Amino acid sequence: MMESHSSKSSELDLFFLTQSPSDSQSRVRSDSLSSTGSYGRYVLRQRVAQLMTCMEDVSSDDEIHEELSRSIDHAFKICGKKMAPKTQDFRIHLVTWNVGTAPPPRDVSSLLLLDTPKSDIDMYIVGLQEVNSKIVTFLSDLAFDDPWSLFLMDILAPLGYIKHSSIRMQGLLLLVFVKHRHIPFIQDIRTNYIRTGLYGYWGNKGGVTVRMSVYGHMLCFVNCHLPAHMENTHQRLDDFERMLEAHQFDGESVGSILDHDAVFWFGDLNFRITDFGIHFIREVIQGNRYSVLWEKDQLNMAKKKEGFLQGFMEGPLKFKPTYKFDLNSDVYDTSGKKRKPAWTDRILWKLKNISEDESGEHPEADYENILKIILEKYTSHMNYGISDHKPVTGTFNVQMKPLIVAAPVAVKAEGEWNADHDALISYSVAKDFPSSTWDWIGLYPVGFRHTKDYVTYAWVKDDEISFSEDCNQVYISADGIPLDGGEFLLCYYCHNLQCLAGISQPFQIQPGRILAVKESAQEITDGPIKTDNFLGDNF
Repeated sequence: MMESHSSKSSELDLFFLTQSPSDSQSRVRSDSLSSTGSYGRYVLRQRVAQLMTCMEDVSSDDEIHEELSRSIDHAFKICGKKMAPKTQDFRIHLVTWNVGTAPPPRDVSSLLLLDTPKSDIDMYIVGLQEVNSKIVTFLSDLAFDDPWSLFLMDILAPLGYIKHSSIRMQGLLLLVFVKHRHIPFIQDIRTNYIRTGLYGYWGNKGGVTVRMSVYGHMLCFVNCHLPAHMENTHQRLDDFERMLEAHQFDGESVGSILDHDAVFWFGDLNFRITDFGIHFIREVIQGNRYSVLWEKDQLNMAKKKEGFLQGFMEGPLKFKPTYKFDLNSDVYDTSGKKRKPAWTDRILWKLKNISEDESGEHPEADYENILKIILEKYTSHMNYGISDHKPVTGTFNVQMKPLIVAAPVAVKAEGEWNADHDALISYSVAKDFPSSTWDWIGLYPVGFRHTKDYVTYAWVKDDEISFSEDCNQVYISADGIPLDGGEFLLCYYCHNLQCLAGISQPFQIQPGRILAVKESAQEITDGPIKTDNFLGDNF
């Protein structure tokens, strides 16, 4: 029996001992195999076919299975190193701004790169601190969208973005806007917050987070407002370390912040410049010699000492410190306090389990999980003066190999739609899709602004009229279909993934006959009223 196993192992080893193409090329007559590369692929295909045949005869011996698995893994690693996987660029523009309770400015074109030709941003991440949270305003914002969300939706929705997710904790607000075409590929969305003010009981300081799967890669965005003042460096570090340790998300895929493939940490982190006096700092800034201050920046110093900050990266601080300014000016603090300028507003990022070696090269990433983050631009925006902080933006190109290449749900409107009768919807889901009785399909106007912008909806289970392995059908009641018609979309909302997992093509809803009758009756009623006063001038 052992001889048989040995024989099989030897035979399987032949799969990885490819003969030199140059030894056999002279015997090749086919034009399709005339190049070394083509012939090499031909030989490999033959070997793979031989391997499949051999596997049918391999016994159930675990050692042979493990040896075979290791050999195949080795082959995949070789493929991963030699082959250039197809990657896509996903551009994220991240904004952090302590707005000092101020309302939105009139124009944010430069802040969002809207005045930059071909900016082609796929996702906007907007992290705000000190949003107006007076009790009346805060309660109103809980019931309705806050002014900043409404303002940004007014700007971005006409450009093809929707507000995909948001979370607020008192003055901390985190907003996610994404291009329409990416919606089904942004999945598993979870939000959370953690208070650090007043020993964890007050939310004036702390962090709000949004995590999501972007084409199968888990990204986490953390918007923080850490304790102020020069002497509170240790408190700032303790608070952030606590967030990393204690912050947990619901769901099975990823629990803590550092378990994600990439983490973006940003906000009013409140780190200051030590040792140097205010006059020296201002003189250095006036001369654009920012690098003189870098070594005395508290965050830069902490990154060299604190283990939990290892791996967090930041672009060079080649812009003026963003705090503290007189309102509506680019003049540093002239009040009695005369705060020293500081880079309080920062954007950092970290890749999971990536540490640079001495050569500056990253270790080989798993072929199936390629993810690379390139910082394209890191800057402040001096032309905004609504608060004593200047906003900071980071534009990133996230290069990734998509692990999800098709929307998990295909949804379609069946037949002609109008408000005169119930409408039919067909949908199908991918294998292993985590459907739920809480899933629903919403009717959205084309150009909708956020995920709650549906006109009506149908529960996929409660309103189901037929189902099969390939296709399911549900109906929407005529009562919810708009009378005046228009152009609409159907979106499938997945409760378990907390996202819109499928979007239909746009389709037209015809005005209902009820509306036509109403309009006709209105015309009849309006007719005499539009003529001279039929009751007479003396009435």
